[in-house]
Amino acid sequence: MLNTSFLDALNGKPTAHTPIWLMRQAGRYLPEYLKTRQTAGSFMSLAQNPALATEVTLQPLDRYNLDAAILFSDILTIPDAMGLGLSFEQGEGPKFSHPLKTEESIINLNNADMHKLQYVFDAVSSIKKALNNRLPLIGFSGSPFTLACYMTEGGGSRNNFEFTRLLMYKRPDLFHRLLAINTNSIIDYLEQQILAGIDAFMLFDTWGGLLAEQNYLDFSLKYMEHIINVLKLKYPHIPCIVFTKGGGVWLPHLAKLHNINAIGVDWTIDIGRARQILNENTDSKQKYITLQGNLDPLILLSTPEQIELSAISMLNNYYKVNNNLTSYIANLGHGISQYTNPEHVEVYINTIKNISGKLISSHK
Repeated sequence: MLNTSFLDALNGKPTAHTPIWLMRQAGRYLPEYLKTRQTAGSFMSLAQNPALATEVTLQPLDRYNLDAAILFSDILTIPDAMGLGLSFEQGEGPKFSHPLKTEESIINLNNADMHKLQYVFDAVSSIKKALNNRLPLIGFSGSPFTLACYMTEGGGSRNNFEFTRLLMYKRPDLFHRLLAINTNSIIDYLEQQILAGIDAFMLFDTWGGLLAEQNYLDFSLKYMEHIINVLKLKYPHIPCIVFTKGGGVWLPHLAKLHNINAIGVDWTIDIGRARQILNENTDSKQKYITLQGNLDPLILLSTPEQIELSAISMLNNYYKVNNNLTSYIANLGHGISQYTNPEHVEVYINTIKNISGKLISSHK
């Protein structure tokens, strides 16, 4: 592979600069993406067309000096393949026509049909071919808990997924059944992505941060750990990243996961403090865990000067604690806003590359 910096960082190897990729790097802030989506007609038509999914995956790579590609898809493809009927309403986000609102609906739920997700695996193969060993490709899935949130609410939520959390409290037995089905489906889904050619995978636990600590351990982290352990046993060479939005407070627990390569953190924790917590809580027999993150995406809506200052501050905060910039991947604390100026993204990426390269050179 021509650019191995992302994979090197995941495996604790030194890099010439801090590698960088961005959550939602292929998306609505790019005019070329909007043009392709208009051609497709809808988000789902775009995601289910391997050729168009390949096109939009490559768009940010042609524009920016990034160090990894990420599969263009959506975390809700799994429940869609369970028959919940996914659609995306303009300005309202995802909707399910058959949400899990009753005990019967959860009891009758089956694992996702992987044949219905073949378009995702075909997209992986197509993207890998188009990349031609230029960069590594990241595959992904939502976490069992995050998928359950959307599946039971019927879409997004303006009240912190109250229906989901009440179901968890009132019927933990039923909720664990749902999480187990999601977990088995995610294992199958990520395995098929691996077989199709991804170089690393990431679990997006977008809503795990809504949970109380013990509930996070019981209803989110436990299931993610099982997914990782199963996949790493079969595919030890494929690195994995876990990201819980709002999960900085649980870094001591995440540090105990023996088979992960990296932990993504959002902007609510200082990156240097996150590094310190991992250093203090990682088992001495465990390999060093890489950190990924964590600029607030809203900073990209400010000025180029503020973006540059914030990026440099983030690098310095990590550097001071770690005494070098190894085992670090720069990213955002969540996905890029659709209102972001594409030129501001370039400022962020170039600042990370230039400043980290100087810091690493000075450390040598």
